[in-house]
Amino acid sequence: MKKIGLWSSTALVTGNMIGSGIFLLPATLASFGGIGLMGWLYSAMGALLFTLVFRQLSQRLPETIGGPYAYVKLMLGDFWGFLVGWGYWVSIWCTNAAIAVAFVGYLSVFLPEINSNTPLAIGCGLGAIWALSAVNSFSIRTVAWVQKITTVLKLLPILAIGFIGIFYIDWSLINFDNLSGQSDFQAISAVTTLTLFAFLGLESATVASGRTKNAAKTVGRAGMIALGITGVTYILSSVAIFGILPPEVLKDSSAPFADAASVFWGEKAKYIVAAGAIAATLGALNGWLLIQGQIPMASAQDGLFPKIFARVNRHGAPIIGIVISSVLASTVLTFRFSEQLAQVFGFMMNLSTLSVLTPYLMTIISLLLLLKRDPTPNRMMQGVSYLSIAFCLWIIYGCGLEVVAYGGLLVLAGIFIYFTLIKPKK
Repeated sequence: MKKIGLWSSTALVTGNMIGSGIFLLPATLASFGGIGLMGWLYSAMGALLFTLVFRQLSQRLPETIGGPYAYVKLMLGDFWGFLVGWGYWVSIWCTNAAIAVAFVGYLSVFLPEINSNTPLAIGCGLGAIWALSAVNSFSIRTVAWVQKITTVLKLLPILAIGFIGIFYIDWSLINFDNLSGQSDFQAISAVTTLTLFAFLGLESATVASGRTKNAAKTVGRAGMIALGITGVTYILSSVAIFGILPPEVLKDSSAPFADAASVFWGEKAKYIVAAGAIAATLGALNGWLLIQGQIPMASAQDGLFPKIFARVNRHGAPIIGIVISSVLASTVLTFRFSEQLAQVFGFMMNLSTLSVLTPYLMTIISLLLLLKRDPTPNRMMQGVSYLSIAFCLWIIYGCGLEVVAYGGLLVLAGIFIYFTLIKPKK
């Protein structure tokens, strides 16, 4: 089996992170006021902690397939392994629904009627999901090739906004005012939760670790390089957009990057940047569709997911898992699209973030157990692990009661499935 190298792995991680989050988040954060920019600082710190955790695990367990699921199953057993696979899987198809929403938002630059035609908007979102589901029915090298191209296409316009837009900022618009009506702590918790969504995917390289060349070194390096690229891109571009578009304009924008570009480059630039944003969302959707098939396939091969998810086509792609996951993403997209675009996006982001916290928490605990086996304690990684756990608990608080309620129901559904359909068979 052919394996992917450092730059394909880096492109996979970067492409999964830089996709939908950065492109619609400025509009979602604008309703909080300038304090929304604080979210990037704290979420970047949390993302760094998580990246260090996954880097350590990839060095210790380089030949695994399934990332967080594989680590937790190995260290904590079947039940917790299942819950990680379940939570991660739920997070992925929620993420794909959110990415499709962002894709529709930027497509509206070229098709303005999307903003007032809900069936058309839903159809465009579903079209993106299913077109890239077809791409993922081919080999992993085909998916990686698509990912390389879309990663380059997406970075150019975003970096242009960050590095060139900085010279067009009206610094009087840059502040840390809290317009949310909540306390500063509540507002910062909420915006950190929202911005963390943009970093989800930092663990993507570990999921395909067993299919990566020299995984013990490559996976960790890919994660750190991707985090550096992503962090710089996010912070520069967000500051630029907040300093170019007034809050009252930004919060109602369906394509904030394109709207910002039109201010200092003219109307034509709006279309160029929107095209880059479309490439970015499609690249992220492509990468996440790969992951949404690999996770349940790895679980099914271990007897911890229905066997149908383990079926692969002649290209080795877990096509049944991809199709089922895309059906669920399509369902979420369809039923939540009646609300304002930014509200739909925000809900899906938070639900996805909450769902992935279970895998993150269990993965961190698995690392702590591995560290305890060392004759010489690694105090630094122990400290990183405990800080990561505290950060996870803070993000759960920041998700809000409604999202936590939905997330709780999804976890209960997973537990029910395990004890009724899976455990009796073992």
